[in-house]
Amino acid sequence: MTLRHRGTAVPVLVAILFCCGTAWADPVPGTPRLWRRVAVPEAFCATRDGHTFGGDLRIGDLTGDGRCDLLVYRCADSRGKDGCEGGMKPVFLGAFDVDGRPLWHAGEGGNHPARPMSVAVHDVLGDAAAEVVCFWHAPDPAAEQTAGWSSLADVVVQIRDGRTGKVLRQNAPDAVRGCRQRPPSAANWVHQRLLLADLGGTGRASDVVVKLGDTIVALDDCLRTLWTYRSRWVEYSRCPAYIPAVGDADADGRDEVLGGYFLLDSDGKPLWEEPLGRNMDSVAVAAWDGGAVRCICSGFGHMVDHAGRVILRLGPEVVPHGQEVRVADFRADRPGPEMVLRHNGHKPDVIVVSSASGQVVQRLCLNPSPNNTGMTVVHWDGPDRPARLFNGGWLWNLETGDGSPLPDLPPPGGPNVHRMGFYHCIAANVCGDTREEIVAWDPTAAAVYVYTPAPLDASAYTGYTAGPRQYNPRLMD
Repeated sequence: MTLRHRGTAVPVLVAILFCCGTAWADPVPGTPRLWRRVAVPEAFCATRDGHTFGGDLRIGDLTGDGRCDLLVYRCADSRGKDGCEGGMKPVFLGAFDVDGRPLWHAGEGGNHPARPMSVAVHDVLGDAAAEVVCFWHAPDPAAEQTAGWSSLADVVVQIRDGRTGKVLRQNAPDAVRGCRQRPPSAANWVHQRLLLADLGGTGRASDVVVKLGDTIVALDDCLRTLWTYRSRWVEYSRCPAYIPAVGDADADGRDEVLGGYFLLDSDGKPLWEEPLGRNMDSVAVAAWDGGAVRCICSGFGHMVDHAGRVILRLGPEVVPHGQEVRVADFRADRPGPEMVLRHNGHKPDVIVVSSASGQVVQRLCLNPSPNNTGMTVVHWDGPDRPARLFNGGWLWNLETGDGSPLPDLPPPGGPNVHRMGFYHCIAANVCGDTREEIVAWDPTAAAVYVYTPAPLDASAYTGYTAGPRQYNPRLMD
């Protein structure tokens, strides 16, 4: 049986029963199988208007036992205009393992965030277990009115023990609490994120890069302010990336911060500043031509080096609205990595650009999904094989151009709740051999779905290891 998507015959994955023991009975290696449907513990869920949900998700080894754990969080009410405003201030955290057993929780109530927000999970303190780094809503009980969604005056930054949820470090940096939404920067204000970086060259991502509208604040592992940077470009479609990227772009052993219109050195000083193109929605720091690390910028399809020299520019004719970009080795028939670029805004259409030629070598229409964002690189066939692309509940093979829906994944509830309720995904090795699994969720739902490529040999698992793609997932909204 086949499913046709825009004229392309796509094999439908037929469910095969799970056999007892440590292996899947499946004749087709690489076929996606639902390894585990992990229900968010009932005590960790909330109900609004008859709708029960857990919230947004992060993953990491919270207990230090070598297994991947899960963390849901909810924020102060996010029912703003079109369901897209607010939700920036966590008020509830709930940690549980992949068997669904509760570990701990903090706070109460809250709503699902309107967008992926300010929570990160990683071992920032070097104690062999991940911590939770997060904003926390801490309003002044004596205040006459709340700060509201356009101010962070009632937010503190915390590092919590992953094993217990206990607050280990907390600070209220003026650089964070002083941030406000300043017109006309509302479009960028609603996108906030915490990214973990190695700004000091220690070999460990223990610094915190906070993106707040037009402002970036860097904190050390004691949550003290290292530096701040404010962009002078704030107009919608003509502003820096909604979510910056961190990585060592200049090979000095320290991470830089890429915003698409700028690259900040580890001390916060610009290495270059240039409004390269409109709709600079997505960026990445990744190896490109001959293994050289480049600044990859969705606006007009740019590749730039650490000094600001343009390596590649596709231009507005090819990339009128560079919504989302991902880079990996997707095709074995071409040398080097490829870039997948959602080149025309919130639409299913993507182009594939070769690093070897700098040319568009493939055009695809992916499956539509709420908001038409959410692409994720998945090393589904192992670290030394071409990567697959996850998109809104489907897994795509760019070598064949085929995509198939993940089996037993329910339709996203987001359109009935808010427009951001599509399937997010973090790719990570959570069971079996060195191939990656897909951890998929809908922040408006109450379960997490983990998919593994068949066959599964549980005895081959050597433990969970987090990298930047896990603790800084490129969640787009």
